[in-house]
Amino acid sequence: MILRNELEYQGGWLFKYRSYFPLIILLFGFLVFLQPNQHESFFGNYKVYFEIYCLFVSFIGLGIRVYTIGYSAKNTSGRNTNDGQIAESLNCTGIYSIVRHPLYLGNFFMWLGLALFIGNLWFVIFFVLFYWIYYERIIFAEEQFLEKKFSNKYTEWASKTPTFIPNIFLFKKSNISFSIKKVLKQEKNGLFALFLIFCFFDIIEKVVKKHEKLNYIFIIGCVVTMLLYVVLKVIKQSRLLDDGR
Repeated sequence: MILRNELEYQGGWLFKYRSYFPLIILLFGFLVFLQPNQHESFFGNYKVYFEIYCLFVSFIGLGIRVYTIGYSAKNTSGRNTNDGQIAESLNCTGIYSIVRHPLYLGNFFMWLGLALFIGNLWFVIFFVLFYWIYYERIIFAEEQFLEKKFSNKYTEWASKTPTFIPNIFLFKKSNISFSIKKVLKQEKNGLFALFLIFCFFDIIEKVVKKHEKLNYIFIIGCVVTMLLYVVLKVIKQSRLLDDGR
């Protein structure tokens, strides 16, 4: 198979199953985290501050996702997996005017925060390399799809817009209004999962490594976002979060 076609095939397959990527990182990170004295050796006496910093890094990623999804058109920035690539229109304004794959950029920071929290430099390096190789193929397949569908319009936009590292000087105001309903509908899972994972690792550290103090920011955040998730789940069933996008 020609390399171009092979990369496109691999990217399409990885795109379909990209939801399992976090589970791989989570499982491997958990095994590293259980190693004796792993957490302390990375940041010494600044444990609590470092944990908050890791959460902040993850929130940067969540913020990027919220901004992207809030200004996205219908069937452009979704969670579709089974049906493969979907794009009814090409979004070239807002965050898409400064970077071509803002959702993947957001995902990177969300998981980078957790990777840092593990407290192992080699794991952070592994995460960055694994993420790069994994999503490089997904991006390749996605861009092949978009180029075939939007031809010259896509080529012109892609030629001046960075793939992954934003160029804020290219920013153009979005021609789509921000949809808080779409954000709440799609990102309630991510917010709850973020606090749940940090809380889980913090509790494991106390139980397995016999630490005395818990980080109550994680615990309170987990409880609050869980309640928010349940409320939004109920509201979603009543279709109150539908806005046509």
